[in-house]
Amino acid sequence: MDFIYTEEQRMLADSLRRLVDQAWTFPQRRLRQAAGTLDQQAWSALAELGVLGLNISQDFGGFGEVPASLLPVHLELGRGLVSEPVIPSAVMGAALLDACGDAARARWLPSIAAGEAIVSVAYQEPGRRYDTDPQDCRAAETADGWRLDGAKHLVWHGAAASAWLVSARCDDGRAVLLAVPADTPGVRVTDTLTLDGARCARLDLDGAILPPDALLAQGEAAVHALAQALQWGTAALCAHAAGAMERLLEITVDYLKTRQQFGQPLASFQALQHRLAEMLVAKELALSMAYVAVAALTESDAAQRRRMIASAKLEAARAGRLVAQMAVQLHGGMGMTDELEVGDYFKRLTAVDLLLGDTAEQLAVLELLA
Repeated sequence: MDFIYTEEQRMLADSLRRLVDQAWTFPQRRLRQAAGTLDQQAWSALAELGVLGLNISQDFGGFGEVPASLLPVHLELGRGLVSEPVIPSAVMGAALLDACGDAARARWLPSIAAGEAIVSVAYQEPGRRYDTDPQDCRAAETADGWRLDGAKHLVWHGAAASAWLVSARCDDGRAVLLAVPADTPGVRVTDTLTLDGARCARLDLDGAILPPDALLAQGEAAVHALAQALQWGTAALCAHAAGAMERLLEITVDYLKTRQQFGQPLASFQALQHRLAEMLVAKELALSMAYVAVAALTESDAAQRRRMIASAKLEAARAGRLVAQMAVQLHGGMGMTDELEVGDYFKRLTAVDLLLGDTAEQLAVLELLA
């Protein structure tokens, strides 16, 4: 896979950096976090720039870009700690729907690309950690369509979603994926702020009635669609983390050049230069593995694809912890305060490990595939 930016990708990355620098400043991010709701103006700006339709086929209102385009876009979003549901909806949701039939694609993808609809993949169940195999959320076919009962939790940006893409199990053992509109009766949503300033939700489904066309996929097709969504989301998250590390390293270097001790900048002390060098190496390794994760999306061998993505996620988590912790230490006591944005980057890079499978989960995948 060629990772040299095309002219179009370079222009998009430059435009996105300008937008992020203007609209996702430290004070603006804090205001959005305090509001607790989606900023429609910011969301529309991302849609107008083409971010939300980037990898959606042109037949369904998108731009049809190759998987490699995830890298420049999510690097820039990571640099600005953009917390809007780009990965849950425009990456994971779009990838899941793309693996379903034309009817599902035609119904949802144009709205996602235009920023008019937000979808979130609801696959995790309470008490089952990162298990992707639905058990307690049950779907039953009825004369009028489907009935859904159970619970899903940790639904990334679930409260902002126009619809949830819910995995469930039928009594005959079939796995199914159902599109559940947010206004469906029988669904209770509990919204929660996450440690990094994003949001997640718990869905309690009590006899939610859905029409027949709510069915997106079933059986092996449903398993494949969900796996595709998680793989695309993980690749984008690795790029996001690399972008956050890059910006955090820049912030730390600027601070050490400005802060003085014994009449000279802290950046002149060799011991601190060694710390910065360690952070740079970790960031570069994470960036290299983000390339690997994006390349995996075009890998035809399923086992090799899972191995590459798990390895990239491991490195993103490891490097993120190292860079974030060192950045806080190099800022001294100020690094522990809310007055500096270094803390926001620390929280985001800490959350990266927990999202879409933590270190233990990725190690288990690699052990299984060894």
